[in-house]
Amino acid sequence: MGILTGKTAVVTGSTSGIGLAYARAFAGAGANVVINGFGAPADIEKERAAIETEFKVKAAYSPADMTKPAEIAGMIALGETTFGSVDVLVNNAGIQFVSPIEEFPIEKWDMIIAINLSSAFHGIRAAVPGMKKRGWGRIINTASAHSLVASPFKSAYVSAKHGIAGLTKTVALELATHKITCNCISPGYVWTPLVEKQIPDTMKARNMTKEQVINDVLLDAQPTKQFVTVEQVAALALYLCGDDASQITGANLSMDGGWTAE
Repeated sequence: MGILTGKTAVVTGSTSGIGLAYARAFAGAGANVVINGFGAPADIEKERAAIETEFKVKAAYSPADMTKPAEIAGMIALGETTFGSVDVLVNNAGIQFVSPIEEFPIEKWDMIIAINLSSAFHGIRAAVPGMKKRGWGRIINTASAHSLVASPFKSAYVSAKHGIAGLTKTVALELATHKITCNCISPGYVWTPLVEKQIPDTMKARNMTKEQVINDVLLDAQPTKQFVTVEQVAALALYLCGDDASQITGANLSMDGGWTAE
């Protein structure tokens, strides 16, 4: 029996990267899962089916658009009607855009705030009534080292992630007597397909080798000079779901190779 047997986890932005690692970790602990995100339908179906085959649980896919509150509520409802409950909610969907503030496109600001911050509010708002009714729940938000510190040219992303840290604390306080915890995980640079794809362009733009790009550009802020892995982030999320973590709530847990210690 896994620690989540009989429970259901909804993970936004989980068709690849960190989100998919969360979904697989929860499935490995016995949870049915609802995955969500964009991608080629065949690729999404392959990942969904693999979760069912490998972990002997049920997996559903929700195509909910994280900019649309009604679709986010629908995704929570899908988990409840398909599996009977939503016990774990992970708000993980996120996008990035980099630009000086005076040139930052207004529509990119609006979209990043919608997907990286507001979607978490809408998901939590929809999931909490069921969690309260059952007297148990785990809400985990993927923040970032940028929930604690800033980098230039990322005004929307840094604002959204600081917002996630504040939302996490507020929700934790509201739900403290209901056996529902709310925490955020703040990774530094994580090795994902998204990061990997940036390397060739940066090599060309900066006339650097792959190793130089990794160490001098990507891992410049990370004292360990190592990427965080998606499996490490997912393992922390799984720990937060267990009884041993029942008194961890409202926390912002850094996993950034020492980045925010400096």
